[in-house]
This record gives sequence, structure tokens and C-alpha cells, in this order.
Amino acid sequence: MEHARTVPNDFPTDGVELRYFLVVSDYARALAFYRDVLGATVVRELPGTLCFLNFRGSQILLSARDGPTKDKPLVTFVSPLDRNTVIGELTIRVPDCSAAYEVLRSRGVEFITPPIEWGDEIRAFFHDPDGHLLEISQNGQQKSEAGELV
Repeated sequence: MEHARTVPNDFPTDGVELRYFLVVSDYARALAFYRDVLGATVVRELPGTLCFLNFRGSQILLSARDGPTKDKPLVTFVSPLDRNTVIGELTIRVPDCSAAYEVLRSRGVEFITPPIEWGDEIRAFFHDPDGHLLEISQNGQQKSEAGELV
């Protein structure tokens, strides 16, 4: 005989937030990039170790490399091994991809390509100083099956 389930089945609920956690090899360099180039603001910092950034209502956490801890005894935090192998990506939705591209280029960002139309969006990719892949993306006009803009 099965017991009645007593655990609530409502997830996510109000108050749940999603944060993006990035492990960086050079903490000061990464903080300068996200703060000074991308325009994120520092919310809280454990200098040289961990920084909570606000990016237009979303949170990005920067962490120096770290070894196992009591709550994750077999886990080691490392930054990307190379710029061509990606296991995650940070996408920044923008109203005008070309304008964002020009602003970020003027701040020193090196894009992989200029903005490209890809399906129903316009997007351009770049890396942070550690090799994390970032994307700026604009919702484009959708095309009908006949290829006409709708």
C-alpha cells in the first residue's frame, strides 16, 4: 500500500530565482569585464573569491577556482579548458543586436562574427576573458513557410 504524498508538487514557486554561476581563472580580470565592459553592478563580494553581480535584474556569480568542500566533496570548480568546447552559454536578449554589438565592440569585446540572422533571431557570439561563451540575441521577424516576413 502506497503512502499519501505529503511533499508539495509546486515547483518553481514565487520567490525562486535562477542565477548563472561562472568559474574564472583570473578573478580580478573577470570582475572588470563583467562590471566595466558588460555593465553589471556588484551586489556583494568576497574579494578575490566570489562576486554577486546584478545584470538588469538577473544575477551572475563569479567564482575563483575552488576545490571540494563539505557540501560537494567530489566536485572541483574549473574555468573552461578551451574556447571551442562549450558546455554552457550566457545569452543576453537585446532589443537591437546591431546596436549592442557596436557598443560592446567599442568597449573592447571581440566577437566571433558580426550579428547574423539565424531563423527568427539575430545573434552574435563572443567570449569572456576565461573563454565562457556569451551571446547577444534579438528576436527577429518570423518567416512563413514561403519565406515571407510575417
